[in-house]
Amino acid sequence: MENEGMVHEVVRDRYAAAARAQLATLDGGEGSCRGGGGCCGEASTTGTIGAVDPITRDLYDPDTPFDAALAASLGCGNPTALAQLHPGEVVLDLGSGGGLDVLLSARRVAPGGHAYGLDMTEDMLALARRNQADAGVENATFLAGRIEDVPLPEASVDVVISNCVINLSPDKDAVLAEAFRVLRPAGRFAVSDIVLLRDIPEALRGVVALWTGCISGALRDEDYVARLAAAGFVDAGVEVTRRYDRAELEELAGSLDPGHLPAGMSLEEAVEALDGAFASAFVRATKPAA
Repeated sequence: MENEGMVHEVVRDRYAAAARAQLATLDGGEGSCRGGGGCCGEASTTGTIGAVDPITRDLYDPDTPFDAALAASLGCGNPTALAQLHPGEVVLDLGSGGGLDVLLSARRVAPGGHAYGLDMTEDMLALARRNQADAGVENATFLAGRIEDVPLPEASVDVVISNCVINLSPDKDAVLAEAFRVLRPAGRFAVSDIVLLRDIPEALRGVVALWTGCISGALRDEDYVARLAAAGFVDAGVEVTRRYDRAELEELAGSLDPGHLPAGMSLEEAVEALDGAFASAFVRATKPAA
C-alpha cells in the first residue's frame, strides 16, 4: 500500500492551494481555484469552469445558482444529477471541496433533509462555509476529517455521494467500509469517479495519475464492483459517463511534461497505449435493507 500519510499530505497541499486561490478571488484578488490544480484535471488560470480539460468540462448546468462553488469544482462528474435524492433524506459528500455538491444536495433534500460535506483540508472547508453563507443554505454542515474515518454515527445517512475523490485515497477499502457503516439499511452509494476500463502497463499508471490528478490512481471498473461487494454492498455497478477519446487524450497530453513519460516513450505512443483505457463513471451500490 502507498504511504498513506504522504498521499494525504500531497492531496491536502494541492487542495489547500486551490482553496486559497479561490478565496482570494472572492475577496477581490487575482487567481482562481482552478489555478491550484486538483483532481480531476490540470491547472488553469482562467477561473472558468469547464474550460480546463475534457475531464472537468461541461459537468454542471452553467445556470447553477451557486456560482462561487461552481468555480471551485474540481470533479469528474455530477453525482447530484445521477443520484436519486428526495426531501427529508440525509446526504454525505465524501471530499466535499468547495461545497458545490453539498449545496445542490441540500436544496434537493429540503424540506426536512440535511447535507453533510466531509473534507480534510481546512482551507477547502473555509471556502465551502463561505460559499454556504453567501448562498444562504441552512440545511448543510461541513465536517473536518478523512474519508477513511468518517466522523458520523453508524446508520446515520441515506445517501453517500462523492465526486472524483475516492481515487485519491490510499486505502479505498477503508473508504468503502466507512460508507457502508454510516449508511442506513437500504441506503445508497452514488459517486462519480475515474475508473480504468482495462489493464494498462504499470509504467503508464503515473501518466494517467498526472492527467486526472488522481494521486493514488483509479481502480479497474470490475475491481471497484468487487470491493463494494466485499464491503457488504449489493447491486453494485459502474456506468461510464464520459469515455475519453483520442482527441481528448491528445488535449491532455499537451499539458504533460515529456519527462514524466517512461524512458524512450513519446507522447504519441502514450496516447496510443491509453486510448480507451480510462473514463469518468457513475458508481452505484446499495446497503442491504436487512
